[in-house]
Amino acid sequence: MKMWSGRFRQTLDAQFERWQRSFEFDRRLLSYELAASAAHARALKNAGVLSADELISILEGLQQIGEMAAASKGLVEDDDAEDVHHFVEKQLVARIGEVGYKLHSGRSRNEQIATDLRLYVRAAIDELRSELADVCGAFTDRGEQAGNAAMPAYTHLQHAEPVLVAHWLLAYVEMFLRDADRLADCRKRLNVCPLGSGAVAGATLAIDRAFMAHELDFDGPTANSIDATSDRDFVLEFVNTLSLLGLHLSRWAEEMIIFSSQEFGFVQLPEAYSTGSSAMPQKKNPDLLELVRGKAGRVMGSAVALLVALKGLPLAYNKDLQETQEPLFDATDTVLGLLPLVAGWMKAVQFDHERMNEASQSGFMNAWAAATYLVNRGVPSRIAHEQIGKAVKLCLEKQCELQDLALEELRALNSAFDEGFYECVKPAAVLAIHDVVGGTAPARVRQGIAAARHKIESLREEVKIHAHA
Repeated sequence: MKMWSGRFRQTLDAQFERWQRSFEFDRRLLSYELAASAAHARALKNAGVLSADELISILEGLQQIGEMAAASKGLVEDDDAEDVHHFVEKQLVARIGEVGYKLHSGRSRNEQIATDLRLYVRAAIDELRSELADVCGAFTDRGEQAGNAAMPAYTHLQHAEPVLVAHWLLAYVEMFLRDADRLADCRKRLNVCPLGSGAVAGATLAIDRAFMAHELDFDGPTANSIDATSDRDFVLEFVNTLSLLGLHLSRWAEEMIIFSSQEFGFVQLPEAYSTGSSAMPQKKNPDLLELVRGKAGRVMGSAVALLVALKGLPLAYNKDLQETQEPLFDATDTVLGLLPLVAGWMKAVQFDHERMNEASQSGFMNAWAAATYLVNRGVPSRIAHEQIGKAVKLCLEKQCELQDLALEELRALNSAFDEGFYECVKPAAVLAIHDVVGGTAPARVRQGIAAARHKIESLREEVKIHAHA
């Protein structure tokens, strides 16, 4: 029996009936539907709609459905159920009889799906933040293991300045920690409970909404029933955050692909995450990295699909909102599938520190340090910049580096040069000169590693708190 069939004279077109069902994808919400239904049942008992015996019967029936789903690993089947809500009602009535129909007293599927999706996204955020802590930990570990190894940093993909390998890896840690913070911020906004909102105007029974919110660990009930039943901002905000996380993962993957090429040779691809060519025996291809890059576009596509689905909807609930579920599920599954693999890749990858160090000492990457040397000797910055530029031009003509120029050649450009210049442009000095908070001086990077570990541990603690709530 349909949940709405009373006023209809004709049955649904069979093809349309199959086409419009959402159970094939919203059945993954079953555990959240059962939890929300249990909270509603208790509220009905408190409101005098259910007797104590009826409440016990309903709760036992809901528990049995959950156990059945657990036994089937969530792959519940029903060729007749319209959606997860209809499935639960059918299963409940089959187990406890017509008292199961009482569970729907005073509620609507509009508020049910809004609640289930909030519970789903909240749980997904907690899982994603846990995985992000592992990813950040893997990056930080590799940075600490690199010690004082240096590498070129690039602007415009051209040699810029030397930095510590650890400093480079910590840049990604900062990105991923921001993603974790954005997820936490999204969690705060979504953590209100739509139960009791009815179809659009609010429940028709005197149900304690604050009680149901507390039962489900929400911060409180939603403030407006019209908004509560039609709001999917939290879905869009969540998937947009996943898009930005995907963007960061894609930038990382692109850089690792470039650095693993023979032209760079900074990275040795781990064989456990690479494949070969069916035609060229010598190949080792960065498959994980390329798939990360490709799947980032998939997540961004889900965000666009959500925007387009929502942009023209009048208040309140419209069937179009059913189309927000699959992009949400796909984006979540995609990112949750990526993060453990990224952490594993980072633990397995080998960096060629010798080659990276060598590359960090050529291409005039000590030029700004050279200009700073002159500034420290009283030369105005703009003039120092111009004169070091002339020194670079001379080096290009002589096919040498700045430190290879004779003192006489340097003094011809500016009399402020003396023997101390050669110490100032050595690799260790060039790194040490960036001695500011967030800079690449070794002492500052060690502070950065310690700070990153503290943030990661705080992130893990936050996830644990939510897990035990």
